[in-house]
Amino acid sequence: MRHVDFSPLYRSTVGFDRLFTMLDSLGQPDQAQTYPPYNIERTGETTYRITMAVAGFDESELSIEAHAHVLTVKGEKAEVGSEEQTEFLYRGIAKRAFERRFQLADHVEVQNASLKNGLLHIDLLRNIPDAMKPRRIEIAAEPVNSAKAIEAHVN
Repeated sequence: MRHVDFSPLYRSTVGFDRLFTMLDSLGQPDQAQTYPPYNIERTGETTYRITMAVAGFDESELSIEAHAHVLTVKGEKAEVGSEEQTEFLYRGIAKRAFERRFQLADHVEVQNASLKNGLLHIDLLRNIPDAMKPRRIEIAAEPVNSAKAIEAHVN
């Protein structure tokens, strides 16, 4: 396991703290989550969709929260009393609670979320303010004067 020390970069950069924290967290093996599986899709030029397989959960057992560049999706199954009487021969359907976090880039907003056929769809929009968008600067041409003459002084 390699660990990169970003502390020298903290001294010479301003405003990149969140980037270094994200890079630090990538190298930690305990951060590797595998449940529930998910896809991240680009659905347009500025739109994205996160799709999570949450079979067995309904809307009341899921919560989605977006706060400070972090999207958190939590799922907790409600306890059902009738399962205590049931004897499982094989239990392959996950019933465990989960919490999945996604780091959002600047200016990415959660638009909506929907649950259909066991798939949770979260639609995102990257909304860059007009002040930060590139703008075209027109180049003004200088007026063309009549032929320029070189002045010479005769003595």
